[in-house]
Amino acid sequence: MSKAPREFDLAFLESELKGKTLLVYWYLLQQPSHMVGVREVQRALGFSSPSIAAHHLEKLQNLRLVQKKGTGEYVLEEEVKVGILRFFTRMGHFLVPRYLFYSILFSTMVTAYFMLLLVLQITPNFYAVMFGLIAVAIFWIETIRLWRTKPF
Repeated sequence: MSKAPREFDLAFLESELKGKTLLVYWYLLQQPSHMVGVREVQRALGFSSPSIAAHHLEKLQNLRLVQKKGTGEYVLEEEVKVGILRFFTRMGHFLVPRYLFYSILFSTMVTAYFMLLLVLQITPNFYAVMFGLIAVAIFWIETIRLWRTKPF
């Protein structure tokens, strides 16, 4: 059984989009204008020479993820969610782990539950407390784990 063309493209992109190329792509995703120059990438990512930044930008261009403008700047053409990028979502020009939203939701729910218990002076339900605290712990652990594995 053969893969659909789009699935093949994503599998190929995932195999090519790693290492310093992924760093450059991640950096480009975080830029508000999605437009960068070679020297800007070199300085921001601490590459030893502009040719390294140019090489990775050209690699992204060959993957059709960026396009080179007449001014020599590269602009983001397509945002793909492959590899580690699947676990991140955009908030403005920041990329944050998707689990962050669940972490905040469950933390808020547990806090609201405890506040309600205090106000109404009710004995807490053991299972509700355990479920809430376990969910909070798991989602915060996963959020922090993803944050540490981010390429940039």
